Amino acid sequence: MPHPLPSSPRTKLTTLLIALLGAGGCGPDADSSAGDTSAAPDLIIEEVTVIDAVNGAREGMRVVVDEGRIAAVESAATPWEGAEPEATMAGEGAYLIPGLWDFHVHLSYDARFTDAMPEMFLRYGITSVRDTGGMLDLVLPIVERMEAEGALAPRVFFAGPLLDGEHVVYDGDSRPEIGITTPDVETARANVARLAEAGVDFIKVYEMITPEVFAALVEESDARGLPRDGHVPLSMLARDVGPSMQSLEHLRNIEMDCAADAEARLEQRRAALDAWTTDDGAGGDLRSALHSEHRLPSVAAFDAERCAETIAALSGTIQVPTMRLNALGIAPPWMRDGWDTALDASPADAGADWRAAGERQRTGPPARDTTFGAFSMHLIGMMHEAGVPIAAGTDTPIGFAIPGFSLHNELDMLVRSGLDPLEALRAATIRPAEFFGLDDEMGTIEAGKMADLVLLSANPLDDITNTLAIEAVVTKGRLLSGAELEGMGGGR
Repeated sequence: MPHPLPSSPRTKLTTLLIALLGAGGCGPDADSSAGDTSAAPDLIIEEVTVIDAVNGAREGMRVVVDEGRIAAVESAATPWEGAEPEATMAGEGAYLIPGLWDFHVHLSYDARFTDAMPEMFLRYGITSVRDTGGMLDLVLPIVERMEAEGALAPRVFFAGPLLDGEHVVYDGDSRPEIGITTPDVETARANVARLAEAGVDFIKVYEMITPEVFAALVEESDARGLPRDGHVPLSMLARDVGPSMQSLEHLRNIEMDCAADAEARLEQRRAALDAWTTDDGAGGDLRSALHSEHRLPSVAAFDAERCAETIAALSGTIQVPTMRLNALGIAPPWMRDGWDTALDASPADAGADWRAAGERQRTGPPARDTTFGAFSMHLIGMMHEAGVPIAAGTDTPIGFAIPGFSLHNELDMLVRSGLDPLEALRAATIRPAEFFGLDDEMGTIEAGKMADLVLLSANPLDDITNTLAIEAVVTKGRLLSGAELEGMGGGR
């Protein structure tokens, strides 16, 4: 069963033995043995089982942290001969994993959560996030606050607004404003240039663009060294989009390319897109209509041979399926252990609204069709079997995704879909780092890597929901004890 973040007194695992030293020091060199240093490192975790997706499980280890980096990972059987560390943590019986990513968040989507989200993420062991869509005037100040020296916040990477087509789905009228219009090639190039100048880490391609605009976005972002994330545009097939994208979200529109009648449906979609005018409604209305018309019929027309071809075309594209959202009707968050505890740590107004909504869902009739959720689980199993890379993201705070808590729901759904627990950890550690070319810096517990770590009281390889058994978090080399984590979030 899932383990909510405890509110009881901490166990011996988080008893810190703080050395009474007034001086810090530079600490050991990242590539040297920790026992060779005469300077005091910031933190040592002793006798811990270290787990990451590259090295597996290593028992009885000593992990040394200094100046925001992992200085050494060595056997704890070797006596420590260096200077007394600033802090020592007893890790016997505990499990240390890399800091987790939520690879799909919207920091500015719901203002009730925005200020609290950084601490909510850290409370649940999420030390890095990727913001996949927000207007620059809102997102840039958030990023600036999160990156300020001494800020208690995860590492943050951002795209700016969704690059949508002539008709914008998230236009600020029918839906919150997180997208901008990109109706033609000239605008596409100008939008990418403006985003690059603003310092974005990647761009987000959305559903309403044309194939010509898509090609221009690819060319312009390549010229500026920006990775691409997004949805499969409604005017295109997944097999034609995937090879030009570094990641794709939600499995959106992939189901149509797995249908026996995919080409005919594509022509129908293109005709509907061409015929739509602002008098017909907003961009979100058109997208919803096309999804309603094609999604479940495409699932019903599933063709295994065609789908295998589509999956092969996506073999180099990270999939971020947001399974906890796609399969919300199969495993709703309000039915999970820890939901109420997570709401207690949420901003009071949002928490009250979501708690009431959860109660209505618990006591009312089933509100969601589970066909697409079950298909998504099947598709992820097929993709994983074929070696398609998968990353863990939640779309928080959309769709009852409590920041932080929802990532652990996502890991559980990935395991239910066919990944084993170590592979699920890879999806929340190494895959996101690979997207940004940071896998030499992040994602594993090795000397020289960034010191983002999560200490657990139970083995996540036995049960992936044990990632919720959090005893302490190290973020950018800074230790947050269990007691500190309990006080973090938006509920105070």
